[in-house]
Amino acid sequence: MESHYLRLVKNNMDKAKIAAIIYVSGLIFGAVVLDMWSAETSPKALLGILWTTFFAISLFYIESKNK
Repeated sequence: MESHYLRLVKNNMDKAKIAAIIYVSGLIFGAVVLDMWSAETSPKALLGILWTTFFAISLFYIESKNK
């Protein structure tokens, strides 16, 4: 059942959309669980910067591989 679902997701969504969904879910996880956007600045804020960097790199890689 899982492989059928993953095959449908892979066929219906391109890789950039999947990367965006993973990125947004990671931001929501960071906001709710890790409390990254609190008033206090801490090293946890660097996780958000790293997460955004990984997202930008993945989009660049996906787009360069499509060409």
